[in-house]
Amino acid sequence: MTATRRLRREPPAFRHVEVRRVERLTPRMVRVTLGGAELAGFTVDQPAASVRVVLPNPGGGDLVVPSWNGNEFLMPDGRRPTIRTLTPWRVDPDALELDVGIVVHGGGVASDWALSVESGEPAAISGPGRGYAVDRDASGYLIAGDVTAIPAITQVLDAVPDATPAQVRVEVAHADGRLALPEHPGAKVEWCELAPGASPGDALGAAVRDVHLPDGARVWAAGEAAAVQRIRRHLFDDRDLPRAQTSVRGYWKHGRAGDGDDDA
Repeated sequence: MTATRRLRREPPAFRHVEVRRVERLTPRMVRVTLGGAELAGFTVDQPAASVRVVLPNPGGGDLVVPSWNGNEFLMPDGRRPTIRTLTPWRVDPDALELDVGIVVHGGGVASDWALSVESGEPAAISGPGRGYAVDRDASGYLIAGDVTAIPAITQVLDAVPDATPAQVRVEVAHADGRLALPEHPGAKVEWCELAPGASPGDALGAAVRDVHLPDGARVWAAGEAAAVQRIRRHLFDDRDLPRAQTSVRGYWKHGRAGDGDDDA
C-alpha cells in the first residue's frame, strides 16, 4: 500500500513587487523598501510576523515566481527557489510599501542581494506569517535578540503598553550595529557587545541570565538557533518559567551556508 502524503496548508500567494529604495542603516544592516500595486490589501496585525521573499537567481535573468506543490514551493523545472524569511519591518498601505531588514556579511544570497540590488528590480513576497500576540496584562517583559532580530524587537517593544516595564537586551558585534528603538517610558535597553572570538549568542545569554523577571512576566527572544535554545533551557529549567509565558525563536544557524540570512 502506498502511503498518502500529507499536504501542508498552502501559504499566501506570492505578490509581485519591485525595489523602491535601499538604505544602509549600519555597517551590518540594510533596509530594503519593496512596493507595488499587488501590495494592496497586505496587512500585518501582529508584531514579529514574517514574510517569504523570493530573490532573483544570482546568475541573472527574469524573476520567476515558484508554485506550491502541496508541500513546498518549487520552480517550473523542479528546482527549489531562493527564498528567505524576513520580518515585515514597516508596512505603508497608502504608499503600497513594505520594508524588510537584511543583515549583511561576507557571503549569503540575501546579503549579496541587499548589497547589490537597485531601485526598480523585481522581487516577490508571500505572507504575512503568524506574529506574536503581546499580553497587555503581563507584569513585565523581557525582549531579547541579536542583530537579526532588531526589526522584530522594534515591533514587539512598540506594542508593549507604556505602563508595562520592559527589559530589552540586544547583542551586536560592534557598537556601530546599534539602531534607534521606539521610545518606551518603561523600557531599559542594554546593547550587549560580543567579545572577540566568542560564539554568537554568548553575550545575549549572559545578559538574559542577569535580568530580573517579576512573577507573571513574558519573554520574547530570537536569534541564532543554538543560542536561543540555551536561553530556552535557562528559562524553563533554571527559572521554572511556564512555557506559555515565552516565545523563543531560532532565526538562523551558525556555520550553515548563508548564516544570518534568514531573518532580520
